[in-house]
Amino acid sequence: MPTIECDPRAARARLADAGVRIEEGNTAHERWRAERDGAIAVAYDDKVVVQGSDPTRLTAVLSDGGGRAHVYFDGASRGNPGPGAVGWCLVTSDGIVAEGGERIGRVTNNQAEYAALIRSLEAADEYGFDEIDVRGDSELIVKQVRGEWNANDPELREKRVRVRELLERFDRWSIGHVPREINARADDLANEALDDAN
Repeated sequence: MPTIECDPRAARARLADAGVRIEEGNTAHERWRAERDGAIAVAYDDKVVVQGSDPTRLTAVLSDGGGRAHVYFDGASRGNPGPGAVGWCLVTSDGIVAEGGERIGRVTNNQAEYAALIRSLEAADEYGFDEIDVRGDSELIVKQVRGEWNANDPELREKRVRVRELLERFDRWSIGHVPREINARADDLANEALDDAN
């Protein structure tokens, strides 16, 4: 549950500018509450606490943005095709800034990997990072995005185009392949999302 030390009035104005619905607090201690896409922000005197299924939907708006992050992604498919899920993690010098995992329906493993990459890039963009170093354990996806390998499957080609569009939002980016053990947190989040549905 992220806690953001800030002026609640400035935070409220930032959320309002982003079109987020804001309501009065539920208790005498809550100054206001805001909700967006499964994330809930609750303001107190000198901080805002964000909770819910995808807190980055609000922490991204509340943060000052900028800076550099390492972005880890992983997709999982049980059956190939079969039930799929994505996991992703944003890491800065301060540690894990945001992470998430969710089921995405019936997909192949490569479709799950692309979905995870797309969701991780959306999160990094929402969080306002200027520079990102993206890492995943799918050599196929990494080499397709870098243009070293062709994407013959039409659906994967479309997903690669979406990835490249998202990458253009950053001042600087890189993407590289890492061993699974380096990508363990994203892998765990994807598999936990699959396990939670059983």
